[in-house]
Amino acid sequence: MERPSLEINLPDTHEEGKLYVVDSLNNLNKLNVCPDISQCVLDEEENTGGTGENTAGSNIRNQCLFFVTFILTLIISLALVSFVIFLIIQTRNKMDQISSRLISEKKNIEELRKMNNMILKHLNQSEIKE
Repeated sequence: MERPSLEINLPDTHEEGKLYVVDSLNNLNKLNVCPDISQCVLDEEENTGGTGENTAGSNIRNQCLFFVTFILTLIISLALVSFVIFLIIQTRNKMDQISSRLISEKKNIEELRKMNNMILKHLNQSEIKE
């Protein structure tokens, strides 16, 4: 027995006509495969978004791109926060050094004032004696 050919000789049509024919063949195939037509139509609209294109792969690609961008953003944020913490610690160390220097210089200035006062007293006393 000869099998009927599944190939359909399509006349030369424009691109839009070809897409229409392919959509018609897909719909015919779905009628043979889907027992519940309304569920198949709903599934098709969810998958294609009503544009006729398969957006499931695009959604997965967008989610993957979002995830990679999110991870990169977190890594960059962590690096920036670490750098800021490092700068804060360095600044605190420098401020501690400067304040310890200022305290020691203040003590030195106080000692110099005391010495100056003692010298002035001594000079005043020596002038009085003369």
